[in-house]
Amino acid sequence: MTEIWRGRRLWVEKRAVDAPSGRREYVIVHPGGAVAILPLDGDDVVLIRQYRAAIDAWILEAPAGTLEEGEEPAACAARELIEETGLAADELVPLGAVYTTPGFSDEEIHLFLARGLAPCTDFEKDEDEQIEVIRVSRDEARAMALDGRIRDAKTVCLVHRGLGGAP
Repeated sequence: MTEIWRGRRLWVEKRAVDAPSGRREYVIVHPGGAVAILPLDGDDVVLIRQYRAAIDAWILEAPAGTLEEGEEPAACAARELIEETGLAADELVPLGAVYTTPGFSDEEIHLFLARGLAPCTDFEKDEDEQIEVIRVSRDEARAMALDGRIRDAKTVCLVHRGLGGAP
């Protein structure tokens, strides 16, 4: 293993792997773990509209964030939900986890459904985040995940797992 680069949140390595096709070198990105939350408030789904520099665009997505060192996913989900939406949940239901891009990264995102929402100001948005809270109906969220208005993969997964298939 050769470390190529290390930053505050992620690191990149080159590693020789005994793959099914033989020994190969791979470049692997290690961003650390993360969480994503689908907040349900009555018949509404709470999403965020956020600027993402990597794609130079504003997108609709579920509230999400990275795990701090030693932090449990549910604790991170509770914190990130408050930071990004100003809402706390009475109940966080685990919906499993997904790998975001296993072709080059080991990032795993733990998915949660949040219910019993109430306003909360225990945590503030990160200073580099530009977020607008958006509410849509459950049917609209399903439709948006199907027709491409929601293109963020973790959010599409959450809508499917948390709300079930098509509208």
